[in-house]
Amino acid sequence: MKKFIMGTAMALVLSAAAHAETVGVSMSKFDDNFLTVLRNGMQNYAKTLNGVTLQVEDAQNDVAKQQSQIQNFIASKVDAIIVNPVDTDATAAMSKIAAEAGVPLVYVNREPVNVDSLPDKQAFVASNEQESGTLETKEVCRLLGGKGKAVILMGELSNQAARMRTKDVHDVVATDDCKGIAIVEEQTANWSRTEGSDLMTNWLSSGIEFDAVIANNDEMAIGAIQALKAAGKDLSKIVIGGVDATQDALAAMQAGDLDVTVFQDAAGQGKGSLDAALKLAKGKKVEKKVYIPFQLVTPENVKDFVAKN
Repeated sequence: MKKFIMGTAMALVLSAAAHAETVGVSMSKFDDNFLTVLRNGMQNYAKTLNGVTLQVEDAQNDVAKQQSQIQNFIASKVDAIIVNPVDTDATAAMSKIAAEAGVPLVYVNREPVNVDSLPDKQAFVASNEQESGTLETKEVCRLLGGKGKAVILMGELSNQAARMRTKDVHDVVATDDCKGIAIVEEQTANWSRTEGSDLMTNWLSSGIEFDAVIANNDEMAIGAIQALKAAGKDLSKIVIGGVDATQDALAAMQAGDLDVTVFQDAAGQGKGSLDAALKLAKGKKVEKKVYIPFQLVTPENVKDFVAKN
């Protein structure tokens, strides 16, 4: 009987080992509020899964470092790789490396340039960026009554999300309801709160006048708010929008400083990318593009949103 119990226990251990999976994760950078939520969501979800181990690396916004991390993951024989790209224009080479090694690869949050020609066993998990900038700008337009002057704070121009969200702004402004809005300035602040504040300070010093700030993300919007406050501007007369619905952004909205943000489910994207990676590692098929919906957040629904999330 003792031998039977020991044999059963050993079989269970071997079975668990056989099903253990290691996923290498290369994040573009750790020092980013939204990506931290995404990374934490992925890691917390992994803890609920038996036999799943994550190797999470910080690419420190360096394309070469990220490519090296992918090569190291392959050399260490991970079962799958998840990449949050530093530069979405550099993903074709990463896809080629993983495909040649036969290792499944999932891009998360930032759309790869080769998204429509991904090799087998590769996928993309994020939210549809056409929704984010569109929802944000339509609400800004509504608050402006369809007329006024606006400035755009853009994210990193190497990032597809920044380019798409900025295009969304222009597309909405070109519609009949919003064509009375003029874009008087648009520059990149690289997703950064500090750079957003500096850029806004420069615009104010140059005497640029505007009625709205349309930022590609919340961090830049918050930076703009800080600069406007430091300059003694009346925020009640300026419409300010962002994207992501980070905790800091929600606090700014509840304080009456931020007028609109768009919830991008960072933790949901992290979970979705890990699910896709594990399915591909097991030889299962997944959709090439997996989209998680955005949600508009305004002062009217922010309390309910916070309570539910």
